[in-house]
Amino acid sequence: MNPSLLPKIEVISNAVKPPPVGRRRRIAVLLPHNYHNTDKRYPVLYLQDGQNLLEHRSPFGNWHVDQRLARMAEHGLGDLIVVAIDHAEEDRIREFSPPEVTKFGPSLGKQYAHYMAEELKPYVDANFRTLPDRQHTGIGGSSMGGLISVYSGFIFPEAFGKMMIFSPSLWLSPKIYFHAINFFNPFQTKIYLYAGGNEGANMVPNVQRLKAALQRKGLDGSKIEFNVSIDPNGEHNESKWGEEFPKAVEWLFFKN
Repeated sequence: MNPSLLPKIEVISNAVKPPPVGRRRRIAVLLPHNYHNTDKRYPVLYLQDGQNLLEHRSPFGNWHVDQRLARMAEHGLGDLIVVAIDHAEEDRIREFSPPEVTKFGPSLGKQYAHYMAEELKPYVDANFRTLPDRQHTGIGGSSMGGLISVYSGFIFPEAFGKMMIFSPSLWLSPKIYFHAINFFNPFQTKIYLYAGGNEGANMVPNVQRLKAALQRKGLDGSKIEFNVSIDPNGEHNESKWGEEFPKAVEWLFFKN
């Protein structure tokens, strides 16, 4: 990896309104390495669980998104802004839970989705050289972060035209299929779904069920495009999601 190709990181936590829990936490914007030397505008990917995405800030492993973007830049695929939003620590599950999930206390998922679409995205678009239209804007995450990203994509299709969904905790929210079946998408949308065979008996079937629910709605390839990646030996961990990240970015943002 060429260190000169690492993204430039700007922390905007003190400038933008905090997420709905009200606790300020790190929100890092990863800019292409040559961002300040060009006048180019870039697509944006909003990712959950920022503690697990770069540097060594998580006890559970790391995606190493910054290093993976540098390696992608070596192949001409690094022209992307990534916004990494730290989770809410002990309130993470509530913040990432859709409204019908109440077993952990009052859900904040709807408020969090509104925050990303109506507070954070407008701030990023106003302060960085983005391509603000939905077809250049993605949202993603893994596990609970994948669940809230699915939900946010469903209720704000006008904001997010791409979804990167790794090992989503669909078991926690069976009604997400109801949202999918009743989700009317008048726009072109790309969804990258990943699941591992060693993540429990229900992970792969749940991901396939989600795809089928959308397809039954009649959202065929003319409106919604899927890339379903199943690793029979894949486990539920940050290392595997980090390996999947460049493949998903390339398909979502750099392949027509």
